[in-house]
Amino acid sequence: MAADRADGRGPVGPGPRARRAARPRRARPVRSGDPVSAAGAGARTVEVVRAGALTTVQDLGRRGQAHLGVPRAGALDEPAHRLGNRLVGNPADAATLETTLTGVALRARAPLVAAVTGAPAPVTVDGTPAPWGLPVRVPAGAVLDVGAATHGLRCYVAVDGGFAVAPVLGSRAADLLSGLGPPPLTAGAVLPVGAPSAPAPAVDLAPQPAPPTELVLRLRLGPRHDWFTPAALAGLGAARYAVAPASNRIALRTDGPPLARAIHGELPSEGMVLGAVQVPPDGRPVVFLADHPTTGGYPVVGVVPGADLAAAAQARPGIPVRFRPLPP
Repeated sequence: MAADRADGRGPVGPGPRARRAARPRRARPVRSGDPVSAAGAGARTVEVVRAGALTTVQDLGRRGQAHLGVPRAGALDEPAHRLGNRLVGNPADAATLETTLTGVALRARAPLVAAVTGAPAPVTVDGTPAPWGLPVRVPAGAVLDVGAATHGLRCYVAVDGGFAVAPVLGSRAADLLSGLGPPPLTAGAVLPVGAPSAPAPAVDLAPQPAPPTELVLRLRLGPRHDWFTPAALAGLGAARYAVAPASNRIALRTDGPPLARAIHGELPSEGMVLGAVQVPPDGRPVVFLADHPTTGGYPVVGVVPGADLAAAAQARPGIPVRFRPLPP
């Protein structure tokens, strides 16, 4: 598959291979109750060695500002983002890195504790295998390399203290649609890291759901389901779709049977919400994700509950998609 472009409009290929340090260091997982040192916190930064296909800074997004025309943005797989922060002792709203398919490589300029969650991927510290889904120490000068996702699509890289880029409208999240927040990462960029706020927590088990092999999305019909024929609505639950390659942070697009419309007139632009399923003129449903526009002019057949959208964030192109309309 191809990953998102930085401008949100199409696919790009993988970035260059990561450079490895000459002397491998041992990647040591953080043990239960192991304190996190704040030494050198004033100069804590990481250098981007390999940016990957698309890596952005994300947090919980710009909530409550849609009335100003400001999209929400934020981590697409919010549970994975929250888990990464919990593993390194951060609050849930600390900024992480969201990678797309091909991972990222970072050189720590000060000792860090990091954790990789979301899509399973190989993790190394200076070439030595390190655990995925657990906190791991990264010595100063070492390269944390997150490889290509083996399943799913997006990894989340959390570091103790969080990525301390400048907030915009109360959030550090990159929004590919509006251009708010920091730009997608590029090789050579240097990111500030905040001071650790807590010791590394005791972690015995950190379960993460497996990326989907079939995406089943519940659907609350409305507000414009009456713009579609009764036959189209009746068959929506049985229709088979697939994730389209043009999907990105703005929306999950689908390939499959078009929904027949009962009303063919134009619809004035109206407010859009996270999870809205808009149907453009080709009739194929589009599920709005975190970088979605705040208004739109195509009818919305229904809304996917927020709890189902984390799985949508990990669904690769070609994965089967089914909608399950909920009773009124």
